[in-house]
Amino acid sequence: QVQVVVSGGGLVQAGGSLRLSCAASGGIFSINDMGWYRQGLGKMRELVATITRRGVTNYHDSVKGRFTISRDNAKNTVYLQMNSLKPEDTAVYSCNAKIVRGVYENNYWGQGTQVTVSS
Repeated sequence: QVQVVVSGGGLVQAGGSLRLSCAASGGIFSINDMGWYRQGLGKMRELVATITRRGVTNYHDSVKGRFTISRDNAKNTVYLQMNSLKPEDTAVYSCNAKIVRGVYENNYWGQGTQVTVSS
């Protein structure tokens, strides 16, 4: 059974930093794209950043230059380093992994973690 576990998050002052981790386990052959998403209160979920297995990254314009996504394929883990945080970054952050088991790729989501940035 695949498990996707998110850690990190919390409360930080504006200008501070946080690091999120998302680890997948359980009968995984490989993981293709991995990504971070967020949903603020009363807002639609939006893509924050994605990374391919080879390390090609893509970012939402609002986080470019402040957030860095990375991954460790040996550990089936994706990270999100968030610097220069702003109050508008406050949201529930969740991770997504396109996991290959056998010959099939399926979409898996980790549980959300709250990030709150105070002004």
